[in-house]
Amino acid sequence: MDNFTTNILNIYKDKGKKWLTDLPTIIKRLASEYNLSGLKPLSNLSYNYVLSGFLGNRPIILKLGLDNDALKQEASSLQAFAEFGGIKVLGAKKGFLLLEKAIPGISLKSYFPLQDNDSVEIACNIINLLHQAPIPKNPQFPDIQDWLRSLDHDTSNKNLKNYLQKARYIRNQLLATAPDPVLLHGDLHHENIIKHGDNWVVIDSKGVTGEPAYEVAAFIRNPIPELLKSRNMASIINNRIAYFAYKLKIKPERIEGWCFVQAVLAWVWILEDGGNEKCFKYLVEILADCLANNK
Repeated sequence: MDNFTTNILNIYKDKGKKWLTDLPTIIKRLASEYNLSGLKPLSNLSYNYVLSGFLGNRPIILKLGLDNDALKQEASSLQAFAEFGGIKVLGAKKGFLLLEKAIPGISLKSYFPLQDNDSVEIACNIINLLHQAPIPKNPQFPDIQDWLRSLDHDTSNKNLKNYLQKARYIRNQLLATAPDPVLLHGDLHHENIIKHGDNWVVIDSKGVTGEPAYEVAAFIRNPIPELLKSRNMASIINNRIAYFAYKLKIKPERIEGWCFVQAVLAWVWILEDGGNEKCFKYLVEILADCLANNK
């Protein structure tokens, strides 16, 4: 069973099973309704079914999923980022998004590991652009505090329990001293920054408000699992933290703190979704060592 199917069944159970069965019919209906052609699924699917194709002669992406709230929020945040580096939204209704396709569409993942500094430079430029976008009053976007409440959930996982208390403490310190919030992408890793013509644009925006330092943590811990296989993983992470801190004028200790907190949060989420915790356990251990060594 592929990773996408496993994720859908783990999270949505019978509802997910029915949706997977109905997918061909749903796609056929949307293709007819919106005059779409040449629809082909992308590789490396995770929680949404994503296809490339054409709207007339225009290259498009059709994204379908069961989390309607997440898709709606993605559309709203990309529309807010429309003049600030977000891919164009062509249509959005319950259960699907229709997006402009980036051409040539290569992602910053292709820069790892040989052009890692270049990829961080590009990410810094994108972040500076994204964070100029005004926070819309309607719709309301969640604050990172809403996400971080998941750290307060009890767990029977002994490995995770050892790190939760530290993550809660660092979270509370960072939130108490945070600067004014901006609109964040929320999951700005390598595969969500892609080339479109001569520019780099973002896809798969989560849409959340919070301090700018929060944005860089997803990039620093990716690409998983390639980063985790690197012999010099700790060195790469420390170099990225220093580079982001210098270019974005953010204190490195805030970036370090958010890196650890987000990694623990990702561990919590993957357990809630019934996924494999191995990568996230190892990542948290490495980041905990980085925090200890940088004191």
